Amino acid sequence: MTLLYLNSDRMGQGDEALGRKLLKSFLKEVVASPHTPDMVGCVNDGVQLTTTGNPVLEELEILATRGARIASCGTCLDALNRRDQLLIGEVGSMNQVVHVLFSAERVIRI
Repeated sequence: MTLLYLNSDRMGQGDEALGRKLLKSFLKEVVASPHTPDMVGCVNDGVQLTTTGNPVLEELEILATRGARIASCGTCLDALNRRDQLLIGEVGSMNQVVHVLFSAERVIRI
């Protein structure tokens, strides 16, 4: 299993707008490639990618239609008051995060 682990709504550190642009570009390239992660796990600010107002919903929807499972941390959604804004995927748990991280053959962290 390949896990794409997104713990932020941007790629890298530094300029936030640039980081968001880079993440969108990265996800577009993943979609354009023959590669599809088995799971996309979103934690911390990464849950903003699966909720209202995110700029990468289209890319995540394409990955989901290609078989990627999308999961957002429930604790993170609650802490950011975004659980009711979830647009794609499922609400995950820390138990699930631990299980997936230890069973994944490959973890790609952006």
